[in-house]
Amino acid sequence: MARGQGAALDRKKLMADPVMVTTIVLLITFLTLFILYPLAILLVDSFYGEQGVTLDIFKRIFDMPTFTTAITNTLKVGFLVGILSTLIGLLFAYVEVYVRMNRFVGGLFKVVSMLPVVSPPFVLSLSMIMLFGKAGIITRFLLGIYDNSVYGYWGIVIVQTLTFFPVCYMMLKGLLKNIDPSLEEAARDMGASRMKVFTSVTLPLMLPGLGNAFLVTFIESIADFANPMIIGGSYDTLATTIYLQITGAYDKAGAAAMAVVLLCITLLMFAVQKYYLEAKTAATLTGKASRGRMLIEDKSVKIPLTILCSLAACFVIMMYLCVPIGSFFPTWGYKFFPLTGKWFGLIFTRYHGLQAFTDSFMLSLIAAPITALLSMIISYLVVKRKFRSKGFIEAVSMLAMAVPGTVLGVGYIRGFASGVFHTGFLQGIYGTGLILIIVFVVRSLPTGTRSGISALQQIDKSIEESAYDMGADSLKVFTTVTLPLIKDSFLSGLVTAFVRSITAISAIILLVTPQFLLITVQINEFAEKGSYSLACAFATILIIITYGAVLLMNLFIKHFGTSRKIKEDN
Repeated sequence: MARGQGAALDRKKLMADPVMVTTIVLLITFLTLFILYPLAILLVDSFYGEQGVTLDIFKRIFDMPTFTTAITNTLKVGFLVGILSTLIGLLFAYVEVYVRMNRFVGGLFKVVSMLPVVSPPFVLSLSMIMLFGKAGIITRFLLGIYDNSVYGYWGIVIVQTLTFFPVCYMMLKGLLKNIDPSLEEAARDMGASRMKVFTSVTLPLMLPGLGNAFLVTFIESIADFANPMIIGGSYDTLATTIYLQITGAYDKAGAAAMAVVLLCITLLMFAVQKYYLEAKTAATLTGKASRGRMLIEDKSVKIPLTILCSLAACFVIMMYLCVPIGSFFPTWGYKFFPLTGKWFGLIFTRYHGLQAFTDSFMLSLIAAPITALLSMIISYLVVKRKFRSKGFIEAVSMLAMAVPGTVLGVGYIRGFASGVFHTGFLQGIYGTGLILIIVFVVRSLPTGTRSGISALQQIDKSIEESAYDMGADSLKVFTTVTLPLIKDSFLSGLVTAFVRSITAISAIILLVTPQFLLITVQINEFAEKGSYSLACAFATILIIITYGAVLLMNLFIKHFGTSRKIKEDN
Protein backbone atom coordinates (compact mmCIF):
# COMPACT_ATOMS: atom_id res chain seq x y z
CA MET A 1 0.00 0.00 0.00
CA ALA A 2 2.75 2.44 1.03
CA ARG A 3 4.83 1.47 -2.00
CA GLY A 4 1.88 2.16 -4.32
CA GLN A 5 1.26 5.55 -2.69
CA GLY A 6 4.97 6.39 -3.05
CA ALA A 7 4.94 5.49 -6.74
CA ALA A 8 1.79 7.58 -7.27
CA LEU A 9 3.45 10.53 -5.52
CA ASP A 10 6.58 10.16 -7.71
CA ARG A 11 4.42 10.19 -10.84
CA LYS A 12 2.54 13.25 -9.62
CA LYS A 13 5.84 15.09 -9.03
CA LEU A 14 7.02 14.05 -12.48
CA MET A 15 3.89 15.35 -14.23
CA ALA A 16 4.31 18.66 -12.42
CA ASP A 17 7.81 19.05 -13.93
CA PRO A 18 7.44 20.31 -17.56
CA VAL A 19 11.16 19.96 -18.32
CA MET A 20 11.17 16.29 -17.34
CA VAL A 21 7.92 15.53 -19.18
CA THR A 22 9.24 17.23 -22.35
CA THR A 23 12.51 15.29 -22.09
CA ILE A 24 10.69 11.96 -21.76
CA VAL A 25 8.38 12.73 -24.72
CA LEU A 26 11.30 13.77 -26.96
CA LEU A 27 13.31 10.74 -25.90
CA ILE A 28 10.46 8.30 -26.62
CA THR A 29 9.94 9.98 -29.99
CA PHE A 30 13.64 9.66 -30.88
CA LEU A 31 13.87 6.01 -29.82
CA THR A 32 10.65 5.09 -31.62
CA LEU A 33 11.55 6.91 -34.80
CA PHE A 34 15.18 5.83 -35.18
CA ILE A 35 15.27 2.39 -33.54
CA LEU A 36 11.80 0.82 -33.52
CA TYR A 37 10.51 2.29 -36.77
CA PRO A 38 13.36 1.03 -39.06
CA LEU A 39 12.96 -2.46 -37.58
CA ALA A 40 9.17 -2.32 -37.94
CA ILE A 41 9.44 -1.25 -41.57
CA LEU A 42 11.65 -4.28 -42.25
CA LEU A 43 8.88 -6.50 -40.91
CA VAL A 44 6.29 -4.70 -43.06
CA ASP A 45 8.46 -5.06 -46.19
CA SER A 46 9.04 -8.74 -45.44
CA PHE A 47 5.41 -9.71 -44.88
CA TYR A 48 3.58 -7.25 -47.14
CA GLY A 49 3.55 -7.53 -50.92
CA GLU A 50 1.34 -6.42 -53.81
CA GLN A 51 -1.36 -8.88 -52.74
CA GLY A 52 -1.32 -7.87 -49.06
CA VAL A 53 0.11 -9.88 -46.18
CA THR A 54 2.11 -12.80 -47.57
CA LEU A 55 4.99 -15.13 -46.87
CA ASP A 56 6.05 -15.22 -50.52
CA ILE A 57 9.10 -13.04 -49.93
CA PHE A 58 10.40 -15.40 -47.25
CA LYS A 59 9.64 -18.41 -49.44
CA ARG A 60 11.58 -16.79 -52.28
CA ILE A 61 14.69 -16.06 -50.24
CA PHE A 62 14.67 -19.49 -48.59
CA ASP A 63 14.55 -21.02 -52.08
CA MET A 64 17.82 -19.22 -52.87
CA PRO A 65 20.73 -21.65 -52.38
CA THR A 66 22.99 -18.70 -51.54
CA PHE A 67 20.78 -17.62 -48.65
CA THR A 68 20.37 -21.04 -47.04
CA THR A 69 24.13 -21.55 -47.40
CA ALA A 70 24.74 -18.13 -45.82
CA ILE A 71 22.61 -19.05 -42.76
CA THR A 72 24.52 -22.30 -42.29
CA ASN A 73 27.86 -20.56 -42.76
CA THR A 74 26.94 -17.79 -40.31
CA LEU A 75 25.89 -20.20 -37.56
CA LYS A 76 28.98 -22.39 -38.07
CA VAL A 77 31.28 -19.39 -37.79
CA GLY A 78 29.36 -17.91 -34.85
CA PHE A 79 29.42 -21.09 -32.75
CA LEU A 80 33.10 -21.86 -33.33
CA VAL A 81 34.20 -18.24 -32.79
CA GLY A 82 32.09 -18.08 -29.62
CA ILE A 83 33.64 -21.26 -28.21
CA LEU A 84 37.24 -20.38 -29.14
CA SER A 85 36.97 -16.77 -27.95
CA THR A 86 35.46 -17.85 -24.62
CA LEU A 87 38.16 -20.49 -24.01
CA ILE A 88 41.05 -18.16 -24.90
CA GLY A 89 39.48 -15.34 -22.89
CA LEU A 90 39.09 -17.70 -19.91
CA LEU A 91 42.76 -18.72 -20.16
CA PHE A 92 43.93 -15.09 -20.17
CA ALA A 93 41.57 -14.13 -17.33
CA TYR A 94 42.61 -17.13 -15.20
CA VAL A 95 46.32 -16.40 -15.65
CA GLU A 96 45.88 -12.72 -14.73
CA VAL A 97 43.71 -13.36 -11.65
CA TYR A 98 45.24 -16.59 -10.29
CA VAL A 99 48.90 -16.61 -11.40
CA ARG A 100 51.64 -14.26 -10.19
CA MET A 101 52.89 -12.51 -13.33
CA ASN A 102 55.74 -10.08 -13.91
CA ARG A 103 55.09 -6.55 -15.14
CA PHE A 104 56.05 -7.34 -18.74
CA VAL A 105 53.38 -10.05 -19.11
CA GLY A 106 50.84 -7.82 -17.36
CA GLY A 107 51.67 -5.05 -19.83
CA LEU A 108 51.12 -7.43 -22.75
CA PHE A 109 47.69 -8.30 -21.39
CA LYS A 110 46.73 -4.61 -21.12
CA VAL A 111 47.85 -3.94 -24.70
CA VAL A 112 45.89 -6.93 -26.02
CA SER A 113 42.74 -5.81 -24.20
CA MET A 114 42.97 -2.26 -25.60
CA LEU A 115 43.96 -2.93 -29.23
CA PRO A 116 40.50 -4.03 -30.46
CA VAL A 117 39.00 -0.87 -28.92
CA VAL A 118 41.21 1.60 -30.82
CA SER A 119 41.43 -0.32 -34.10
CA PRO A 120 39.00 -0.60 -37.03
CA PRO A 121 37.08 -3.90 -37.00
CA PHE A 122 38.85 -5.34 -40.05
CA VAL A 123 42.51 -4.60 -39.25
CA LEU A 124 43.28 -8.23 -38.46
CA SER A 125 41.84 -9.33 -41.81
CA LEU A 126 44.35 -7.08 -43.55
CA SER A 127 47.15 -8.47 -41.39
CA MET A 128 46.12 -12.08 -42.02
CA ILE A 129 46.17 -11.56 -45.80
CA MET A 130 49.50 -9.74 -45.71
CA LEU A 131 51.19 -12.33 -43.51
CA PHE A 132 49.57 -15.61 -44.62
CA GLY A 133 47.99 -14.88 -48.01
CA LYS A 134 49.31 -16.07 -51.38
CA ALA A 135 51.73 -13.13 -51.43
CA GLY A 136 52.19 -13.13 -47.65
CA ILE A 137 55.49 -12.42 -45.95
CA ILE A 138 55.43 -15.63 -43.89
CA THR A 139 53.81 -18.07 -46.33
CA ARG A 140 55.37 -17.03 -49.66
CA PHE A 141 58.62 -15.29 -48.83
CA LEU A 142 59.70 -17.14 -45.66
CA LEU A 143 58.20 -20.62 -46.16
CA GLY A 144 57.93 -20.68 -49.96
CA ILE A 145 54.27 -21.78 -49.90
CA TYR A 146 52.38 -20.62 -53.00
CA ASP A 147 49.12 -22.59 -53.07
CA ASN A 148 47.66 -21.61 -49.70
CA SER A 149 44.61 -19.43 -49.16
CA VAL A 150 43.54 -17.71 -45.97
CA TYR A 151 40.23 -16.74 -47.53
CA GLY A 152 37.08 -18.54 -46.44
CA TYR A 153 35.82 -20.26 -43.31
CA TRP A 154 39.04 -20.64 -41.35
CA GLY A 155 40.24 -17.17 -42.25
CA ILE A 156 37.03 -15.64 -40.83
CA VAL A 157 37.14 -17.85 -37.71
CA ILE A 158 40.77 -17.01 -36.89
CA VAL A 159 40.36 -13.28 -37.48
CA GLN A 160 37.11 -13.00 -35.52
CA THR A 161 38.50 -15.07 -32.64
CA LEU A 162 41.57 -12.83 -32.36
CA THR A 163 39.31 -9.76 -32.56
CA PHE A 164 36.67 -10.82 -30.03
CA PHE A 165 38.50 -12.89 -27.39
CA PRO A 166 39.72 -9.74 -25.56
CA VAL A 167 36.03 -8.95 -24.90
CA CYS A 168 35.59 -12.36 -23.23
CA TYR A 169 38.86 -11.84 -21.34
CA MET A 170 37.67 -8.55 -19.84
CA MET A 171 34.24 -10.01 -18.92
CA LEU A 172 35.63 -13.17 -17.31
CA LYS A 173 38.39 -11.33 -15.46
CA GLY A 174 35.78 -9.42 -13.48
CA LEU A 175 33.88 -12.62 -12.68
CA LEU A 176 36.97 -14.46 -11.46
CA LYS A 177 37.98 -11.54 -9.22
CA ASN A 178 34.57 -11.71 -7.50
CA ILE A 179 34.86 -15.38 -6.56
CA ASP A 180 35.64 -15.68 -2.85
CA PRO A 181 39.06 -17.40 -2.58
CA SER A 182 38.05 -19.06 0.69
CA LEU A 183 35.79 -21.43 -1.28
CA GLU A 184 38.69 -22.67 -3.37
CA GLU A 185 41.13 -22.77 -0.45
CA ALA A 186 38.69 -24.93 1.53
CA ALA A 187 38.72 -27.47 -1.30
CA ARG A 188 42.54 -27.32 -1.40
CA ASP A 189 42.72 -27.92 2.37
CA MET A 190 40.63 -31.06 1.87
CA GLY A 191 43.29 -32.44 -0.48
CA ALA A 192 41.86 -31.52 -3.90
CA SER A 193 44.34 -30.82 -6.69
CA ARG A 194 44.34 -27.49 -8.55
CA MET A 195 42.58 -29.12 -11.51
CA LYS A 196 39.95 -30.64 -9.20
CA VAL A 197 39.37 -27.25 -7.53
CA PHE A 198 39.00 -25.59 -10.92
CA THR A 199 36.56 -28.17 -12.31
CA SER A 200 34.50 -28.65 -9.12
CA VAL A 201 34.49 -25.15 -7.55
CA THR A 202 35.68 -22.37 -9.88
CA LEU A 203 34.11 -23.57 -13.13
CA PRO A 204 30.59 -24.20 -11.73
CA LEU A 205 30.59 -20.74 -10.13
CA MET A 206 31.38 -19.03 -13.42
CA LEU A 207 29.36 -21.19 -15.83
CA PRO A 208 26.67 -18.50 -16.29
CA GLY A 209 29.46 -16.00 -16.98
CA LEU A 210 30.99 -18.31 -19.57
CA GLY A 211 27.60 -18.66 -21.25
CA ASN A 212 27.23 -14.88 -21.17
CA ALA A 213 30.66 -14.39 -22.80
CA PHE A 214 29.88 -17.02 -25.44
CA LEU A 215 26.57 -15.42 -26.41
CA VAL A 216 28.04 -11.89 -26.56
CA THR A 217 30.80 -13.17 -28.87
CA PHE A 218 28.33 -15.22 -30.91
CA ILE A 219 26.17 -12.13 -31.50
CA GLU A 220 29.24 -10.05 -32.45
CA SER A 221 30.42 -12.77 -34.82
CA ILE A 222 27.20 -13.31 -36.77
CA ALA A 223 26.62 -9.55 -36.98
CA ASP A 224 30.16 -8.84 -38.23
CA PHE A 225 30.27 -7.48 -41.75
CA ALA A 226 33.78 -6.13 -42.33
CA ASN A 227 35.89 -9.24 -41.69
CA PRO A 228 33.79 -11.67 -43.81
CA MET A 229 33.69 -9.04 -46.56
CA ILE A 230 37.48 -8.74 -46.73
CA ILE A 231 38.71 -12.24 -45.91
CA GLY A 232 35.61 -14.33 -46.57
CA GLY A 233 36.22 -14.76 -50.29
CA SER A 234 33.39 -16.90 -51.69
CA TYR A 235 32.33 -17.94 -48.18
CA ASP A 236 29.15 -15.90 -47.74
CA THR A 237 27.62 -14.98 -44.39
CA LEU A 238 24.24 -13.39 -43.71
CA ALA A 239 25.70 -9.90 -43.26
CA THR A 240 27.58 -9.96 -46.58
CA THR A 241 24.66 -11.62 -48.40
CA ILE A 242 22.30 -8.85 -47.26
CA TYR A 243 24.78 -6.22 -48.47
CA LEU A 244 25.18 -7.89 -51.87
CA GLN A 245 21.41 -8.35 -52.19
CA ILE A 246 21.02 -4.56 -52.08
CA THR A 247 24.13 -3.41 -53.93
CA GLY A 248 24.32 -6.27 -56.45
CA ALA A 249 20.82 -7.69 -57.01
CA TYR A 250 18.98 -4.44 -56.11
CA ASP A 251 16.41 -6.59 -54.29
CA LYS A 252 15.42 -4.39 -51.36
CA ALA A 253 12.42 -6.51 -50.33
CA GLY A 254 14.56 -9.65 -50.33
CA ALA A 255 17.28 -7.87 -48.36
CA ALA A 256 14.69 -6.74 -45.82
CA ALA A 257 13.47 -10.32 -45.35
CA MET A 258 17.07 -11.56 -44.96
CA ALA A 259 17.69 -8.80 -42.42
CA VAL A 260 14.65 -9.95 -40.43
CA VAL A 261 16.04 -13.49 -40.28
CA LEU A 262 19.41 -12.22 -39.02
CA LEU A 263 17.65 -9.92 -36.55
CA CYS A 264 15.57 -12.79 -35.15
CA ILE A 265 18.71 -14.84 -34.50
CA THR A 266 20.52 -12.00 -32.73
CA LEU A 267 17.44 -10.96 -30.72
CA LEU A 268 16.93 -14.53 -29.51
CA MET A 269 20.55 -14.80 -28.36
CA PHE A 270 20.42 -11.32 -26.83
CA ALA A 271 17.27 -12.18 -24.86
CA VAL A 272 18.90 -15.33 -23.45
CA GLN A 273 22.08 -13.42 -22.58
CA LYS A 274 20.31 -10.40 -21.09
CA TYR A 275 17.39 -11.85 -19.16
CA TYR A 276 18.63 -15.33 -18.21
CA LEU A 277 22.41 -15.58 -18.03
CA GLU A 278 23.07 -12.10 -16.65
CA ALA A 279 20.55 -12.71 -13.85
CA LYS A 280 22.14 -16.05 -13.00
CA THR A 281 25.62 -14.53 -13.00
CA ALA A 282 24.53 -11.79 -10.61
CA ALA A 283 22.94 -14.35 -8.29
CA THR A 284 25.92 -16.71 -8.34
CA LEU A 285 28.72 -14.19 -7.79
CA THR A 286 27.61 -11.82 -5.07
CA GLY A 287 29.79 -9.07 -3.69
CA LYS A 288 33.58 -8.86 -3.66
CA ALA A 289 36.10 -11.38 -2.44
CA SER A 290 36.37 -11.36 1.36
CA ARG A 291 40.18 -11.19 1.23
CA GLY A 292 43.07 -11.29 -1.18
CA ARG A 293 43.75 -14.41 -3.23
CA MET A 294 46.99 -16.35 -2.78
CA LEU A 295 48.48 -16.27 -6.28
CA ILE A 296 49.94 -19.40 -7.84
CA GLU A 297 53.74 -19.40 -7.74
CA ASP A 298 54.30 -23.08 -8.52
CA LYS A 299 56.70 -23.04 -11.51
CA SER A 300 55.15 -26.16 -13.05
CA VAL A 301 51.89 -24.19 -13.43
CA LYS A 302 53.14 -20.63 -13.68
CA ILE A 303 55.78 -21.02 -16.41
CA PRO A 304 53.72 -22.98 -19.02
CA LEU A 305 50.63 -20.77 -18.62
CA THR A 306 52.63 -17.54 -18.69
CA ILE A 307 54.60 -18.61 -21.76
CA LEU A 308 51.45 -19.75 -23.59
CA CYS A 309 49.57 -16.50 -22.93
CA SER A 310 52.63 -14.36 -23.67
CA LEU A 311 53.14 -16.06 -27.06
CA ALA A 312 49.44 -15.62 -27.90
CA ALA A 313 49.56 -11.95 -26.83
CA CYS A 314 52.73 -11.32 -28.85
CA PHE A 315 51.13 -12.93 -31.91
CA VAL A 316 48.07 -10.68 -31.62
CA ILE A 317 50.27 -7.59 -31.16
CA MET A 318 52.36 -8.65 -34.18
CA MET A 319 49.18 -8.90 -36.24
CA TYR A 320 48.22 -5.36 -35.32
CA LEU A 321 51.76 -4.04 -35.91
CA CYS A 322 51.69 -5.55 -39.40
CA VAL A 323 49.30 -2.82 -40.53
CA PRO A 324 51.51 0.25 -39.82
CA ILE A 325 54.58 -1.65 -41.08
CA GLY A 326 52.76 -2.67 -44.26
CA SER A 327 51.92 0.95 -45.01
CA PHE A 328 55.64 1.63 -45.65
CA PHE A 329 56.19 -1.17 -48.21
CA PRO A 330 56.63 0.08 -51.83
CA THR A 331 54.56 -2.66 -53.54
CA TRP A 332 52.83 -5.27 -51.41
CA GLY A 333 53.52 -8.85 -52.47
CA TYR A 334 56.37 -8.01 -54.83
CA LYS A 335 58.70 -5.43 -53.31
CA PHE A 336 59.09 -4.79 -49.61
CA PHE A 337 62.25 -2.67 -49.56
CA PRO A 338 63.36 0.07 -49.41
CA LEU A 339 60.64 1.35 -47.10
CA THR A 340 58.76 4.40 -48.30
CA GLY A 341 56.24 6.87 -46.97
CA LYS A 342 54.75 7.62 -50.40
CA TRP A 343 51.39 6.04 -49.60
CA PHE A 344 50.74 8.55 -46.84
CA GLY A 345 51.37 11.33 -49.33
CA LEU A 346 49.19 9.73 -51.99
CA ILE A 347 46.15 9.28 -49.75
CA PHE A 348 46.06 13.05 -49.22
CA THR A 349 46.99 14.16 -52.76
CA ARG A 350 45.32 11.57 -55.01
CA TYR A 351 42.79 9.63 -52.96
CA HIS A 352 40.91 12.43 -51.14
CA GLY A 353 42.33 11.38 -47.76
CA LEU A 354 41.92 14.83 -46.24
CA GLN A 355 38.20 14.85 -47.02
CA ALA A 356 37.80 11.28 -45.69
CA PHE A 357 39.49 12.09 -42.40
CA THR A 358 37.72 15.45 -42.08
CA ASP A 359 34.28 13.98 -42.77
CA SER A 360 34.81 11.02 -40.43
CA PHE A 361 36.29 13.17 -37.69
CA MET A 362 33.61 15.87 -37.83
CA LEU A 363 30.65 13.47 -37.99
CA SER A 364 32.05 11.40 -35.10
CA LEU A 365 32.85 14.54 -33.13
CA ILE A 366 29.26 15.73 -33.48
CA ALA A 367 27.80 12.30 -32.64
CA ALA A 368 29.96 11.67 -29.55
CA PRO A 369 28.65 14.41 -27.17
CA ILE A 370 25.06 13.76 -28.32
CA THR A 371 25.48 10.06 -27.54
CA ALA A 372 27.13 10.71 -24.18
CA LEU A 373 24.44 13.18 -23.10
CA LEU A 374 21.56 10.98 -24.28
CA SER A 375 23.11 8.00 -22.48
CA MET A 376 23.33 9.92 -19.22
CA ILE A 377 19.75 11.21 -19.55
CA ILE A 378 18.41 7.71 -20.21
CA SER A 379 20.47 6.32 -17.32
CA TYR A 380 19.16 9.06 -15.02
CA LEU A 381 15.54 8.37 -15.97
CA VAL A 382 15.95 4.61 -15.58
CA VAL A 383 17.73 4.71 -12.20
CA LYS A 384 16.35 7.83 -10.51
CA ARG A 385 12.82 8.25 -11.81
CA LYS A 386 9.60 6.21 -11.67
CA PHE A 387 7.12 6.49 -14.53
CA ARG A 388 5.15 4.11 -16.72
CA SER A 389 7.28 4.27 -19.88
CA LYS A 390 10.60 3.79 -18.05
CA GLY A 391 10.82 0.12 -19.07
CA PHE A 392 10.13 1.04 -22.70
CA ILE A 393 12.96 3.60 -22.75
CA GLU A 394 15.44 1.17 -21.18
CA ALA A 395 14.50 -1.76 -23.43
CA VAL A 396 14.52 0.18 -26.71
CA SER A 397 17.78 2.01 -25.93
CA MET A 398 19.46 -1.36 -25.22
CA LEU A 399 17.84 -2.98 -28.27
CA ALA A 400 20.38 -1.41 -30.61
CA MET A 401 23.02 -3.64 -29.01
CA ALA A 402 21.32 -6.71 -30.50
CA VAL A 403 20.67 -5.19 -33.94
CA PRO A 404 23.44 -5.95 -36.48
CA GLY A 405 24.71 -2.88 -38.29
CA THR A 406 23.76 -4.28 -41.69
CA VAL A 407 20.18 -4.83 -40.51
CA LEU A 408 19.97 -1.26 -39.20
CA GLY A 409 21.37 0.06 -42.48
CA VAL A 410 18.71 -1.78 -44.50
CA GLY A 411 16.03 -0.52 -42.09
CA TYR A 412 17.11 3.09 -42.59
CA ILE A 413 17.11 2.68 -46.37
CA ARG A 414 13.62 1.21 -46.39
CA GLY A 415 12.37 3.59 -43.70
CA PHE A 416 13.67 6.98 -44.83
CA ALA A 417 14.45 6.76 -48.56
CA SER A 418 10.88 7.87 -49.35
CA GLY A 419 10.04 9.29 -45.94
CA VAL A 420 8.37 7.80 -42.87
CA PHE A 421 5.77 5.29 -44.10
CA HIS A 422 6.35 6.66 -47.64
CA THR A 423 4.79 10.03 -46.71
CA GLY A 424 7.86 12.12 -47.49
CA PHE A 425 8.26 13.09 -43.82
CA LEU A 426 11.99 13.15 -42.90
CA GLN A 427 12.94 12.11 -46.43
CA GLY A 428 15.31 15.07 -46.45
CA ILE A 429 17.69 13.41 -43.98
CA TYR A 430 18.33 10.45 -46.28
CA GLY A 431 21.71 10.69 -47.99
CA THR A 432 22.88 13.48 -45.69
CA GLY A 433 25.39 13.63 -42.86
CA LEU A 434 22.52 13.85 -40.36
CA ILE A 435 21.42 10.27 -40.95
CA LEU A 436 25.03 9.09 -40.48
CA ILE A 437 25.21 10.98 -37.17
CA ILE A 438 21.91 9.40 -36.07
CA VAL A 439 23.26 5.93 -36.90
CA PHE A 440 26.44 6.65 -34.92
CA VAL A 441 24.35 7.76 -31.94
CA VAL A 442 22.01 4.75 -32.06
CA ARG A 443 24.88 2.26 -32.38
CA SER A 444 26.82 3.68 -29.41
CA LEU A 445 23.84 4.40 -27.15
CA PRO A 446 23.68 1.01 -25.35
CA THR A 447 27.33 1.11 -24.25
CA GLY A 448 27.03 4.59 -22.75
CA THR A 449 23.69 3.76 -21.13
CA ARG A 450 25.06 0.68 -19.36
CA SER A 451 28.01 2.69 -18.07
CA GLY A 452 25.74 5.50 -16.86
CA ILE A 453 23.35 3.11 -15.09
CA SER A 454 26.26 1.50 -13.22
CA ALA A 455 27.55 4.91 -12.12
CA LEU A 456 24.15 6.29 -11.05
CA GLN A 457 23.29 3.24 -8.97
CA GLN A 458 26.17 4.20 -6.66
CA ILE A 459 24.80 7.71 -5.95
CA ASP A 460 22.58 8.06 -2.90
CA LYS A 461 19.13 9.44 -3.67
CA SER A 462 19.29 11.87 -0.75
CA ILE A 463 21.94 14.00 -2.50
CA GLU A 464 19.54 14.93 -5.30
CA GLU A 465 16.55 15.21 -2.96
CA SER A 466 18.42 17.88 -0.98
CA ALA A 467 18.74 19.97 -4.14
CA TYR A 468 15.01 19.54 -4.87
CA ASP A 469 14.18 20.62 -1.33
CA MET A 470 16.15 23.82 -1.91
CA GLY A 471 13.93 24.70 -4.89
CA ALA A 472 15.98 23.43 -7.85
CA ASP A 473 14.08 22.00 -10.82
CA SER A 474 14.98 18.70 -12.55
CA LEU A 475 17.20 20.37 -15.18
CA LYS A 476 19.15 22.25 -12.50
CA VAL A 477 19.57 19.11 -10.40
CA PHE A 478 20.75 17.06 -13.38
CA THR A 479 23.29 19.64 -14.60
CA THR A 480 24.65 20.78 -11.21
CA VAL A 481 24.40 17.66 -9.04
CA THR A 482 23.96 14.42 -11.00
CA LEU A 483 26.14 15.10 -14.04
CA PRO A 484 29.19 16.29 -12.05
CA LEU A 485 28.98 13.14 -9.91
CA ILE A 486 29.03 10.88 -12.97
CA LYS A 487 31.55 13.01 -14.87
CA ASP A 488 33.95 10.08 -15.37
CA SER A 489 31.23 7.93 -16.94
CA PHE A 490 30.15 10.83 -19.14
CA LEU A 491 33.70 11.44 -20.41
CA SER A 492 34.27 7.71 -20.88
CA GLY A 493 31.02 7.44 -22.86
CA LEU A 494 32.03 10.49 -24.91
CA VAL A 495 35.31 8.95 -26.08
CA THR A 496 33.83 5.47 -26.49
CA ALA A 497 31.13 6.92 -28.74
CA PHE A 498 33.75 8.83 -30.75
CA VAL A 499 35.92 5.73 -31.22
CA ARG A 500 32.97 3.49 -32.12
CA SER A 501 31.67 6.09 -34.60
CA ILE A 502 34.94 6.77 -36.40
CA THR A 503 35.68 3.02 -36.75
CA ALA A 504 32.12 1.96 -37.74
CA ILE A 505 31.40 0.41 -41.13
CA SER A 506 28.61 -2.20 -41.12
CA ALA A 507 25.64 0.22 -40.91
CA ILE A 508 27.06 3.23 -42.70
CA ILE A 509 28.42 1.43 -45.78
CA LEU A 510 24.83 1.11 -47.01
CA LEU A 511 23.94 4.73 -46.19
CA VAL A 512 27.01 6.75 -47.16
CA THR A 513 26.77 8.74 -50.40
CA PRO A 514 29.49 10.27 -52.63
CA GLN A 515 28.91 13.51 -50.77
CA PHE A 516 30.78 12.05 -47.80
CA LEU A 517 34.00 10.06 -47.76
CA LEU A 518 34.50 8.00 -44.60
CA ILE A 519 37.79 6.39 -43.59
CA THR A 520 36.46 2.90 -42.92
CA VAL A 521 34.64 2.79 -46.25
CA GLN A 522 37.84 3.88 -48.02
CA ILE A 523 39.87 1.19 -46.23
CA ASN A 524 37.30 -1.46 -47.20
CA GLU A 525 37.33 -0.27 -50.82
CA PHE A 526 41.13 -0.39 -51.15
CA ALA A 527 41.34 -3.78 -49.39
CA GLU A 528 38.80 -5.26 -51.83
CA LYS A 529 40.89 -3.94 -54.74
CA GLY A 530 44.06 -5.52 -53.31
CA SER A 531 45.71 -2.13 -52.62
CA TYR A 532 46.86 -3.26 -49.18
CA SER A 533 49.58 -0.62 -48.68
CA LEU A 534 47.03 2.16 -49.22
CA ALA A 535 44.52 0.43 -46.95
CA CYS A 536 47.22 0.08 -44.28
CA ALA A 537 48.16 3.77 -44.56
CA PHE A 538 44.53 4.80 -44.03
CA ALA A 539 44.16 2.32 -41.13
CA THR A 540 47.39 3.49 -39.48
CA ILE A 541 46.26 7.11 -39.34
CA LEU A 542 42.85 6.00 -38.06
CA ILE A 543 44.47 3.95 -35.26
CA ILE A 544 46.61 6.97 -34.27
CA ILE A 545 43.48 9.16 -34.09
CA THR A 546 41.51 6.70 -31.97
CA TYR A 547 44.44 5.84 -29.70
CA GLY A 548 45.10 9.56 -29.20
CA ALA A 549 41.45 10.09 -28.26
CA VAL A 550 41.63 7.33 -25.62
CA LEU A 551 44.88 8.73 -24.19
CA LEU A 552 43.43 12.24 -23.97
CA MET A 553 40.35 10.89 -22.20
CA ASN A 554 42.46 9.01 -19.65
CA LEU A 555 44.63 12.07 -18.99
CA PHE A 556 41.59 14.31 -18.66
CA ILE A 557 39.88 11.98 -16.18
CA LYS A 558 43.14 11.58 -14.26
CA HIS A 559 43.57 15.33 -13.79
CA PHE A 560 40.00 16.64 -13.80
CA GLY A 561 37.78 13.63 -13.12
CA THR A 562 35.74 12.80 -10.05
CA SER A 563 38.29 10.26 -8.82
CA ARG A 564 41.01 12.92 -8.57
CA LYS A 565 38.74 15.24 -6.57
CA ILE A 566 37.98 12.41 -4.14
CA LYS A 567 41.70 11.73 -3.67
CA GLU A 568 42.41 15.41 -3.01
CA ASP A 569 39.60 15.61 -0.44
CA ASN A 570 41.03 12.62 1.39
